[in-house]
Amino acid sequence: MKHKHHIVFFTGAGISQESGIRTFRDNNGLWSNHKVEDVASIEGFSKNPQLVLNFYNERRREVEKAQPNLAHKLIAELEDKYEVSVITQNVDNLHERAGSTNVLHLHGDLTKCRSIKDENLIYPYTKDIQVGNLAADGGQLRPHIVWFGEEVAEIEKAISIVETADLFVIVGTSMVVQPAGSLLLSVPVDAQTVYIDIKPDVEDGINLLVLKEKATTGVKLLVEEYLP
Repeated sequence: MKHKHHIVFFTGAGISQESGIRTFRDNNGLWSNHKVEDVASIEGFSKNPQLVLNFYNERRREVEKAQPNLAHKLIAELEDKYEVSVITQNVDNLHERAGSTNVLHLHGDLTKCRSIKDENLIYPYTKDIQVGNLAADGGQLRPHIVWFGEEVAEIEKAISIVETADLFVIVGTSMVVQPAGSLLLSVPVDAQTVYIDIKPDVEDGINLLVLKEKATTGVKLLVEEYLP
């Protein structure tokens, strides 16, 4: 590989799974025995706000107990040698806790909450939210999470980051579903793409290296074998 200047990582559930954070897929399409539309949509929140708040309170506590794994740490350490950007679908803060300084959360961040009236009125989410906990504008607080049917506001910013990549590394998420699809289209033609996943849904191709590994093993391999 040519010398890499800007490495962009795109990470998904597979990297957090190794830190013990359960994924939707692990749970047979049920999260803590809830249907996804009940706990991850504005309709579900309108119908039973405390159920939804309890669900995210539990997710947040789960993340607080989890620790960054080797993959998170190696990505953070690459900042010593390269310009590194992380775009993640994960709502945990394990990249930040590992030391990454340039992290964009596509689907929101469990360490933040916001007013239901004004999505720019954001607070730290450090203790459980209850119905009746209000923002300064009088709006009920809700998790700062992109629910189904809501706009992925950060996608444009993510595309502009990917457009400047020398190396694009996908870790622990499908390449064929959105938003990975639109990000892949934004990779410069002369950039290399590496795909690390235990069950990859594509094969090696031009400028594409597939490492059929879990996140920790694959990122270690990338750092030791493929980066100058």
